[in-house]
Amino acid sequence: MMVGTHIIIDPQLRELIPPLRDEERQALEENIRRDGCRDPLVVWRGHDILLDGHHRYEICQRHGIDFAVTEVELADREAAADWIDANQLGRRNLTPDQAALLRGRRYNRLKRKQGRPSKSPQNEDFKGKTAARLAREHGVSRQTIERDGQFAAAIQKTAAIQPNLERKVASGKGPTKAAVIKAAELLETHPDQARAVLEGRRTAADVVRELRREATAQRLNEVAAREAQAPEGVFDVIVIDPPWPMRKIERDCRPNQTELDYPTMTEEQLAALTIPAAEDCHVWLWTTHRFLPMALRLLDAWGLKYVCTFVWHKPGGFQPVGLPQFNCEFALYARRGTPEFLDTKAFRTCFEAPRGRHSEKPAAFYDLVRRVTAGRRLDMFNRRAIAGFVGWGKEAQ
Repeated sequence: MMVGTHIIIDPQLRELIPPLRDEERQALEENIRRDGCRDPLVVWRGHDILLDGHHRYEICQRHGIDFAVTEVELADREAAADWIDANQLGRRNLTPDQAALLRGRRYNRLKRKQGRPSKSPQNEDFKGKTAARLAREHGVSRQTIERDGQFAAAIQKTAAIQPNLERKVASGKGPTKAAVIKAAELLETHPDQARAVLEGRRTAADVVRELRREATAQRLNEVAAREAQAPEGVFDVIVIDPPWPMRKIERDCRPNQTELDYPTMTEEQLAALTIPAAEDCHVWLWTTHRFLPMALRLLDAWGLKYVCTFVWHKPGGFQPVGLPQFNCEFALYARRGTPEFLDTKAFRTCFEAPRGRHSEKPAAFYDLVRRVTAGRRLDMFNRRAIAGFVGWGKEAQ
């Protein structure tokens, strides 16, 4: 330890230090004026750059108070920056977002130092080990460290529209971690919304809801633009497989399931459909467990009388946590008037058939309908051409 006054303030390294609140600065100044500078300042050996004690140094200089200095050996500026962040994480008065920013900067800095291509298996392993080590060091989870890294990277990414954002977060007066990360995601495609989130004029949740509504409206416009012209006349047999209002699966999570991306319709829009049913008409409405209540409401809205439910038992199925496996789909049979069946031999409401493409209904079902009914048949929202049926829908062939 030594006493010295020749100290260099590096502006970039100085910016890494979270500023004190007014009451903290006042209390520190009162303590130093009363008791002197009890803790030594820390400088980078061989460079005389101040690493710790910027507020104490300023107060001592202003009041002519002596101070002690200790040195640390560091390899380069990256190491100096990491030392500052690690040291600041020892403060007790950090806000959660201040601590997250410091941890995130450390994590990203260590990742850059490795220097491997970001997508290489070796680098993924290194990142995992780095996150685990920092998690142990700072008493948080590995997932928290990785999220902190996203936070710090998001602050850098949004610097173009919020140059002082890092300083605001460091001072405890910036937007939340979640808001910053979401703003960074929006930056390229929706810069105005990103700026509104960072400036506190809108919440990230509000923006996400608005964009989701816009996306829904766009999908419905696509339906209107691509939908085939409704067939003329009425039909004696109608099979309906509606585009139920399923929530879109994010392609980041399931990139190989693009066949699930198709426009859907709300219950109100489905209820408003004109069903071209003859005076005496057979109707089958396909649905799943989730939409059974809605399907029954739609039959009522269309003026159809529910009769029974046909069950397609298919191999496999998905099983939600804590629930049984869902391995069936349902075709609700309803009618208008008093239509008759041609043949009721081996005419059962349960049948087994293999799966096809997503949302495709089995050929065995159409074979059954053709066998037991006569007249004009319509397949609404069909995904492929079916012999003996007129197809109608955006994927009709």
